[in-house]
Amino acid sequence: MTELLSKKEQKDLLKIARDTIVDYVTNRTVPTITTASPGLNLHSGCFVTIKQQGELRGCIGNFVSDQPLYLLVQEMAVSAATRDPRFYPMKQDDLADFTIDISVLSPLAKVASVEEIQVGVHGIYIVKGSYRGVLLPQVATEYGWNRDQFLQHTCIKAGLPEDAWQGECDIYIFSAQVFGE
Repeated sequence: MTELLSKKEQKDLLKIARDTIVDYVTNRTVPTITTASPGLNLHSGCFVTIKQQGELRGCIGNFVSDQPLYLLVQEMAVSAATRDPRFYPMKQDDLADFTIDISVLSPLAKVASVEEIQVGVHGIYIVKGSYRGVLLPQVATEYGWNRDQFLQHTCIKAGLPEDAWQGECDIYIFSAQVFGE
């Protein structure tokens, strides 16, 4: 994915996410922010990932947005900190040690063949009936997975059998500009 955001815009978004998490966990408020920065006003999907001691602590996102990117980052930062069902909501003590990654997403593209999936470049979104699962592009790289393993783990995340990708399901790919603290 081409670099949509400048280094300054990336730094600004990370600060917005951090300030939002701290304010929300501390006071249950979200800071009011306005910006004229073109990149921060893009309408693009994003995921906010929180880690503590290098381990996942929360990750929530949206593929599309009808609001500017900086506002979606605020919303996803609060959700990653307090609404990821895999973790308890962050508390004051958790604010002492956490890092943030933001993934700004390209639009989804439905694949005709899994051969289109490039590990390390694409994220995967699998849909079968009411089951849905997504893994960001960097996840396969972090775990050293090949394409089949990436598909299997996305199915598992969706609550499906690991081989469900070989049957009747819709598979979408996307790329991301990923940056972090």
